[in-house]
Amino acid sequence: MNVSEDLRAEIETTVPRLRALGEVDAMRDRGPAKWVRKEILGHLIDSAANNHQRFVRARLADRLVFPPYEQDQWVAVQGYRQRPWRELVDLWELLNRHVAHVIASTPPDRLATPCVIGDKPPATLAWLMEDYVRHMRHHLAQIVN
Repeated sequence: MNVSEDLRAEIETTVPRLRALGEVDAMRDRGPAKWVRKEILGHLIDSAANNHQRFVRARLADRLVFPPYEQDQWVAVQGYRQRPWRELVDLWELLNRHVAHVIASTPPDRLATPCVIGDKPPATLAWLMEDYVRHMRHHLAQIVN
């Protein structure tokens, strides 16, 4: 299975599980210094937005250099705790359906584009796409399990 198919399968499997959670579950305390489910999903929305930019820009350049992602600050600034759970789920789903489209439409010759994110070592666009899905699965397990 390829990355875009993996992402689409994850969306299809996960959306019903996310929709089954209510506002109370989405706000349940997970312990000191841990995000509530709304914030985890907000983090994944941020990840989709950042990676969408990376995936598109890497197709347009010979080398992508992108700033780091300050996850705690992004989550705090956007106030995900105050957003309705259903809207967050809808936004996550639609952003990821679009990211899956962008991944699927990426020409094979662009997958080797070197990408530098913050101070991390260079990685290929293909690796960033694969890592995106791995990262998503890690955090979705925190929400639905």
